[in-house]
Amino acid sequence: MIRSAIFITAVMLLALGLALLQECRFLVPYRAVLINTYGKTILIFGAVLTVNVFTGVYLVCRKLLLKDTGRKLAHVEKQLHDGERISEELRRMFD
Repeated sequence: MIRSAIFITAVMLLALGLALLQECRFLVPYRAVLINTYGKTILIFGAVLTVNVFTGVYLVCRKLLLKDTGRKLAHVEKQLHDGERISEELRRMFD
């Protein structure tokens, strides 16, 4: 799930970066001044944005992909206690 969140975050930030590059073409002549003056601030903003987007994507992935985990684990635990068609390896691990 973390790999999925990282991939989705990278795709989203890449799309955002390409859109910004397209819209901010008029700033190209001032590139050196902007990087020298605001480079550290832009880098910090980018890092914070990346962490925030990753966190949001991760939480959405958890909410969507781990919906019924508790119910499924309860079902496995019931099978362990009842002795119904559960693998011997799992039974030995929990005994």
